[in-house]
Amino acid sequence: MANSAGSKKRARQAVKRNKHNSQIRAKVRTFVKKVAYALEAGNKEDAQSGFGAMQKMIDQSVSKGLMNKNQAARKKSRFNAQIKAL
Repeated sequence: MANSAGSKKRARQAVKRNKHNSQIRAKVRTFVKKVAYALEAGNKEDAQSGFGAMQKMIDQSVSKGLMNKNQAARKKSRFNAQIKAL
């Protein structure tokens, strides 16, 4: 357990940061699922509109260091290819 005042503060900050980062990750997953479900249903319009929002959320998570930039690029590329194939 943290003993010094500084280490106690770092522990508090870590809890707060973890909660915030978890919320962002969950939001990204929600947007990804919306696009995936639209693709599954064959709804190109919903998939395209959801893709723009998903792309923005993924880019924000990359800028905050929550997702690797290559992983984000791979997700966006694969979804874009699936949308074009509809």
